[in-house]
Amino acid sequence: MAESAQDKELKQTLSQIEKQFGKGAIMQLGEVASSDVQGISTGALSLDIALGGHGIPRGRITEIFGNEASGKTTIALHAVASAQKKGGVAAFIDAEHALDPGWAKRIGVNLESLLVSQPSCAEEALKIAEMLIKSNAVDIIVIDSVAALVPRAEVEGEIGDSHMGLQARLMSQALRILNPTISRTKTSMVFINQIRLKIGMVFGNPETTSGGLAMKFYSSVRMESRKVTTIKEGEETVGARIRVRVVKNKVAPPFRQAEFDLMHDFGISREGDLLDLSIDEKIVDKSGAWINYGDMRLGQGRENAKNYLRDNPAVMEEITRKLLQKKGLVLTADGGYATDVSAPLQIPAPVMSKAAKKAAAAAAAAAAD
Repeated sequence: MAESAQDKELKQTLSQIEKQFGKGAIMQLGEVASSDVQGISTGALSLDIALGGHGIPRGRITEIFGNEASGKTTIALHAVASAQKKGGVAAFIDAEHALDPGWAKRIGVNLESLLVSQPSCAEEALKIAEMLIKSNAVDIIVIDSVAALVPRAEVEGEIGDSHMGLQARLMSQALRILNPTISRTKTSMVFINQIRLKIGMVFGNPETTSGGLAMKFYSSVRMESRKVTTIKEGEETVGARIRVRVVKNKVAPPFRQAEFDLMHDFGISREGDLLDLSIDEKIVDKSGAWINYGDMRLGQGRENAKNYLRDNPAVMEEITRKLLQKKGLVLTADGGYATDVSAPLQIPAPVMSKAAKKAAAAAAAAAAD
């Protein structure tokens, strides 16, 4: 079939665009090699599944916010450790100047290869982040935290000086610049944020986050972390139960949530997380105090079952594979997850309003008559 004048004009225009702005500046959507979202594990299988089965997405901005001692930094450090285990490079911009190397090492972070910066102001932190992203050599960058990104004018001023909206304007400008480069280089950009209270709020939720509205708009994923309860052994506090709610997600269905144990010795309990998910999916049976996997007794009580899985990694991997299969995922060779292409496509039923349901029922009744 002969090429039309319109097709020739389009091809010439696309060629000029690529010549001026570089290859890949414009393309047909069908030319994209894969539409699957790549991600980095958070260390909690339940949270990875809640995020869509891939963890923290690559090429996107992710915000983790919550109250103090709600596991925000620990989740980010687990993601750093996951990236390093796959041979990736990770950077941690410690704006709070509060990174604990001992805790990071216990979680599994390789301190020798971790890039760490403790900037003196927000402009310095964001410029360092921009240079790392543009290098296309870093897999994940964590900024801890947005609230600690103090503009240079505020640092050089006096305590008590007013700087209305300065941080919000700075964050808005920075995110506008960083977002396209993050997408192009497939860097996972994680911002940790704190909760503040709105002044004069009478109705509605008085809680908000630092850094203005730009953070909410540019983030593809926003996770709210909350401490649910304290985990004790006798009188000693050994951990906390954490609930993470995905309040925004552009790469998977939002408003899912996950709960897991965060232990003071080693961080997120993978064994406890797997047990909870497996019991919910009927893969593991809980009969009274005993927890069984088929004919195999994992232990009497949750803690004993967790210890059994920790001592028997082959059993833990087998249960993990069965759980992922039920979720339409498979375990990859590098320890990550991927969509099971052999699984049948599950199309959710359409959500109908009450009025639509009544109209459908009336139509069915009329057809029956």
